Amino acid sequence: MFSLHIDTAQTWRGGQNQVLLTVNGLRAIGHQTMLVAHPTGELRKRAAEGLELVPIASRSEIDLSAAWRLSRVIRRLGPDIVHAHDAHATAMAALAIPMAGSAARSPALVVSRRVDFHLRSHSFSRWKHRQVDCFIAASDAIRKMLVADGVPSARTVTVHEGIDVERVQAAPAVNVHETFFLPHHAPLVGNVAALVPHKGQRHLVEAAHLVVRDLPDARFVILGEGELREQLERQIRDYHLEKHVLLPGFRTDVLGCIKGFDLFAMSSITEGLGTSLLDAMACSRAIVATRAGGIPEIVDHGRTGVLVGVRDHASMAREIVTLLRDDDSRRRMGEAGLARVSERFTVERMVAETAAVYERVAGTRRAADSARRLARD
Repeated sequence: MFSLHIDTAQTWRGGQNQVLLTVNGLRAIGHQTMLVAHPTGELRKRAAEGLELVPIASRSEIDLSAAWRLSRVIRRLGPDIVHAHDAHATAMAALAIPMAGSAARSPALVVSRRVDFHLRSHSFSRWKHRQVDCFIAASDAIRKMLVADGVPSARTVTVHEGIDVERVQAAPAVNVHETFFLPHHAPLVGNVAALVPHKGQRHLVEAAHLVVRDLPDARFVILGEGELREQLERQIRDYHLEKHVLLPGFRTDVLGCIKGFDLFAMSSITEGLGTSLLDAMACSRAIVATRAGGIPEIVDHGRTGVLVGVRDHASMAREIVTLLRDDDSRRRMGEAGLARVSERFTVERMVAETAAVYERVAGTRRAADSARRLARD
């Protein structure tokens, strides 16, 4: 099976990590793969040595020039599957496959959907999504949203995202107190997410404002970068939390930092699945998170962590205080989290399920192409 993967992002977030895990994982089980990525993007920079790469940048959703270049790649290589990993990649692939113009066979189009946002309803969006043979949803919550938006259920499947548990566990721990000059015994609450509205960090800051009333030594470390930095910095100043809430920005040693947290918090308003939660569980961290999107499919409430309502910063603060005061509960939840992620959310399981989707949709496409040839003859 030969799959051509497309991701157009320049930045590095959870989605790009999942692309790289998928491509390398498929290669490890004997699949031929190739990656189309932004020429100056982080994904291309981080791709493993020896991975075949095609640099194509999409300037907009409807970029006919980029689609034409992709169509030439498809015509030359003849992949069985074209797998688009973001919205612009989906548009580029939907335009490029017909341009490739193979009379004998055409690749199946598979699209990963990792966000629990509704599909856009304008005419081009509806057209491009009709070209998709199968949507791979990162959670059941996303799959249900796709069906609600009009995608036939038969063209959707849930494949929960996975992580390389061994790699996470092998990452060296970071002494977060020393790295960020924090009081030696201060209890630490960590968050890892882009600073964007749907990640809800403003509600985490609201929770921090309440937590420090009960636990004045508590510190919050929010790792990530994004458009809301200035707003969050202003909110932190308004609450006089400059010593309690840190925004260190994007870091490459995130896994090591998670190992230095006492508790991991996720304040998302919407969330496709939340792979940073999987990383935290693989680091044996207890979780406090919202019930947004696919998060309840990861966090077993009361066993691996605690779930609260979206935007309910008071409940989040209360649960954070309770767990910071209970070392035994945090340890038990951390151990249960590691067991859960090791059993249900490994990259090996994700890759195997993705390969099974490829076999099914490629077989359906081959049958359809054969039927068209017979009808034409």
